[in-house]
Amino acid sequence: MDLRRAYLDSSVVVRRLLRHPKALTGLADWALVTSELMEVEALRALYRIHAEGLLNPEELGARIAELRALAAAVDRVPITKLVLRRAGGPLAGILKTLDAIHLVTAMLWSEYNGEAIVLLTHDRQLATVARASGLEVHPWPMPQPDNIKAHS
Repeated sequence: MDLRRAYLDSSVVVRRLLRHPKALTGLADWALVTSELMEVEALRALYRIHAEGLLNPEELGARIAELRALAAAVDRVPITKLVLRRAGGPLAGILKTLDAIHLVTAMLWSEYNGEAIVLLTHDRQLATVARASGLEVHPWPMPQPDNIKAHS
């Protein structure tokens, strides 16, 4: 049986790495795609949390190894000029730059491959704009927001 294709947003990865109780489970049920940006965002979040004293050096090293293993198992889409051009243009709602890159990457992957893709995210604003752009979002409806962010 073929797995459904899903785009993995950094917010999902960061929650998993931080052992957040509301982290999305069941990633093995999807054929995952993400932007090259995901690993950079997750690393920045881990280093920031380590600098804040919330991860000791051993925990940081273990989480980085876990991130690298996850990144190696996911199809990564390069950040191309087309991605940047589309992310800089009008979208179906207001998004920060990195979220726009994620959304456009998912949309372009779907367009290029002629296959629907589900956006996996914990980011409410990204989820809202993705749905307005015609993408299916999981989980939906979005749970109440909290303070875990992949980037600031």
